[in-house]
Amino acid sequence: MPSAVRAKGRALEASEEAAAPGSSRAARAAERRAAIVEAALEEFIARGFAATRLDDIAKRAGVAKGTIYLHFKDKESMFEELVRIVIVPVVERLTTLPPPTGSVRDLVEAFASNFLKEVANTRRGDLVRLIVAEGPRFPAVADFYYREVVSRGMAGMRALIELGIARGEIQQKNLARFPQILVAPALIAVIWQSLFARHFPLDAQEMLRVHLDLIFGERRTT
Repeated sequence: MPSAVRAKGRALEASEEAAAPGSSRAARAAERRAAIVEAALEEFIARGFAATRLDDIAKRAGVAKGTIYLHFKDKESMFEELVRIVIVPVVERLTTLPPPTGSVRDLVEAFASNFLKEVANTRRGDLVRLIVAEGPRFPAVADFYYREVVSRGMAGMRALIELGIARGEIQQKNLARFPQILVAPALIAVIWQSLFARHFPLDAQEMLRVHLDLIFGERRTT
């Protein structure tokens, strides 16, 4: 039972750290937590959320299964921690708008290009694809991802759209109701990369350029 395993893990850690000073204990605990999170990322990506077992995570992290329960109450909370560490900082950074000195299109293009670079072809993209695939079966996980990631991204995109409308760069005012449209190419690229890239490689940057031409009008060349 989890309570028995948790107690065993607590006893193991206590015996290991009894003679260590406080700072060493804290550092050791932080190292274990980081190892568990890294192992969880690898296991979730390799096996999917449903099939991942805490035993496999513990084995990969090199810790006792009971040690996991000292840091996370269950698999869902571990996955939430992964999202906070791996994806949330990227979204926060990308949606922190700089002073509006350039065009709105430039800001959107920079956001989407950085998203493609930092998410689409990385393990972050694998995590997003996992949520898309298994979220319907685990609504609590999907709800958490929406609160922490999707809602923040949409708020940032809506702010850019409203700025573009105010400046006259965007003519379709109803676009502010559907900020998902603005970043659709980036999301398509994440999904396409794992499913269809071997059949039809996608130039995500060029697709983004064409998409922004449809919204902002084609760039004029001199």
